[in-house]
Amino acid sequence: MSDTPNLRQAALDYHEHPRPGKLEVRATKPLANGRDLARAYSPGVAEACIEIKNDPDTAARYTSRGNLVAVVTNGTAVLGLGNIGALASKPVMEGKAVLFKKFANIDCFDIELDQADPEKLAEIVCAMEPSFGAINLEDIKAPDCFVVEKICRERMNIPVFHDDQHGTAIVVGAAAKNALHVAGKKFEDIKIVSTGGGAAGIACLNMLLKLGVKRENVWLCDINGLVYEGRTEDMNPSKAEYAQKSDLRTLDDVIDGADLFLGLSGPGVLSPEMVAKMAKRPIIFALANPTPEILPDLARAVAPDAIIATGRSDFPNQVNNVLCFPFIFRGALDVGATTINDEMKIACIDGIAALARATTSAEAAAAYQGEQLTFGAEYLIPKPFDPRLIGVVSSAVAKAAMETGVAARPIEDLDAYKRKLDGSVFKSALIMRPVFESARSSPRRLVFAEGEDERVLRAAQAIIEETVERPILIGRPEVIERRIEKAGLNLQLGQNVDLVNPENDPRYRDYWETYHSLMCRRGVSPDIARAIMRTNTTAIGAVMVHRGEADSLICGTFGEFGWHLNYVNQVLGRDGFRPHGALSMMILEDGPLFIADTQVNLHPTPEQIAEIAIGAARHVRRFGIEPKVALCSQSQFGNQGEGSGKRLRAALQILDAGNHDFVYEGEMNIDTALDPELRARLLPCNRMEGAANVLVFAHADAASGVRNILKMKGDGLEVGPILMGMGNRAHIVSPSITARGLLNVGAIAGTPVAHYG
Repeated sequence: MSDTPNLRQAALDYHEHPRPGKLEVRATKPLANGRDLARAYSPGVAEACIEIKNDPDTAARYTSRGNLVAVVTNGTAVLGLGNIGALASKPVMEGKAVLFKKFANIDCFDIELDQADPEKLAEIVCAMEPSFGAINLEDIKAPDCFVVEKICRERMNIPVFHDDQHGTAIVVGAAAKNALHVAGKKFEDIKIVSTGGGAAGIACLNMLLKLGVKRENVWLCDINGLVYEGRTEDMNPSKAEYAQKSDLRTLDDVIDGADLFLGLSGPGVLSPEMVAKMAKRPIIFALANPTPEILPDLARAVAPDAIIATGRSDFPNQVNNVLCFPFIFRGALDVGATTINDEMKIACIDGIAALARATTSAEAAAAYQGEQLTFGAEYLIPKPFDPRLIGVVSSAVAKAAMETGVAARPIEDLDAYKRKLDGSVFKSALIMRPVFESARSSPRRLVFAEGEDERVLRAAQAIIEETVERPILIGRPEVIERRIEKAGLNLQLGQNVDLVNPENDPRYRDYWETYHSLMCRRGVSPDIARAIMRTNTTAIGAVMVHRGEADSLICGTFGEFGWHLNYVNQVLGRDGFRPHGALSMMILEDGPLFIADTQVNLHPTPEQIAEIAIGAARHVRRFGIEPKVALCSQSQFGNQGEGSGKRLRAALQILDAGNHDFVYEGEMNIDTALDPELRARLLPCNRMEGAANVLVFAHADAASGVRNILKMKGDGLEVGPILMGMGNRAHIVSPSITARGLLNVGAIAGTPVAHYG
């Protein structure tokens, strides 16, 4: 519950406005005319029904079942609220459905059932098997949850997963694996003391046994003290499995020498005095919500080296089930798993644990600014918004399902499957694949003008990991090293990344003399050249490319495009190289759309427009896409004599005079370019089939406007801008670029020119 009236009202407003609740249903197919209706319903729907009747497995092809999960509860054990009933639990279940969609693109129905009898509840759930690809049981009190899950798992041929049990157990398992790694201990050697004999607590202990913990080293306590042999008070078969043959009776009695405290009970259960009795480098998982069994500060007061996890987001190492359930279901659904077995759960644990030990993703760092995300005692498990989770965890789960024979639809190429999953969160991943493959073919040296920028540092880390390119950073070494450490990166100046220190570099004289020689008849004196080579990192990077010390320059994370272009052109705009235009790839829900010229030519001439179209087509092919270039204007196929249409028509004539191997057409409106039926009505003899994928404008304002609208209102992801005409020797990005965007531009800059024409 919220701490203040204001926070409470804000939470209520969030649920009420602009529409009540957190979910809606949207159609995936058009329903705009009688033809659509005849396909969606009668008579066309009968064809899908017949196919499914003949082969039930085809339901995953013709319906949403293969990507549909039911979150089912009776509201008897809602986290932090207890037995509030089915109806009152609905906001929680809607929230769970949102998490499924957000993190794994799984559709979800929340189903709240007013049924307290576990066997009757199980009967209802089993009867829903035709509707869903999997069942997520949620917030059902113990021991009823064990009964419901057992019945459902035995009778249903789809995955049934009680997240309170197994989701918690998986994340605890991953956190424990890494905590033991940090502490230098092993599962088979440690003593565990646990509080809480509910579903989650028992499931966590069961999982820890599967990971190597010895049964005799587990001491379970509940509100009545130690679970011991012969105890009858508040016992059940699940608790009895952990009964110790001992005369000890209290938590205080058994905590001595414990390596791991696992709390899934209530606030204040573990005292500082008890912590003091634990083993050296104790591991404390105080997971009670909203108040843990012991607050981290109190634990560290007596054990400064303690490794601590809680269930709260305001402390490090939040044990959060969202790290698990979306991704284990994603993998299970994609292979048509009939169950979720132990091997799949352990694969999930291994994937989560390994991801925390890897370098933190730029996206996770952006979502958790100010937090230390370097593997260690303060960072045992990844953050929920780490976009790599879906690719790593879901593919591991799918692999385990196939290896254990529970996959009805095995995946032939797991690497391709992982790439597809990555592409679902990294919009650019799939479309950029050909470029990355080219970038891996030959090493190129990329110099980043703004080497102190954290986005640049994270991009450099990713470049090292994903390509064979060698990053060069321009910046002050003490600043860069401090930011590398803060970000938890593995960059090492002089080893896997090179440095140019503008304040003190042995090549300084060579650089300013080079710049002066290039600019001495354009008003640049030696003093000015010296000053520029001390202060202007874009000019320094351009000089390095000119001298052959770098292959390509990337700049523009701050400042204005034209300012950077001026220095790039001064140094590199010679020997036939000059900027032809800026090409931006906008990745949209239905695929990529290329926009040009967004930056270089404000009012391009017909010759420049033709040049832009040719260059754009050339670059588009780098992404494995066949270019279809539309010359866009307010004018449409000659209906306006003057303005941009006149210049575009002249450009069309220039293109027609050449022998080009790409499709182009114009001049036309944007909607005409993107709608082939409209275009066919207006100009039946037009030379383009299908929708255009390259829009070339006769005014930078128009191109830039379209690009920005697509980015801000169309949820488009920009790759670029790509600076055409410079032989891939320089690219100027926009200040809003992300670390992922810089990585993409790095791959573009890292592709040898010979690979694209």
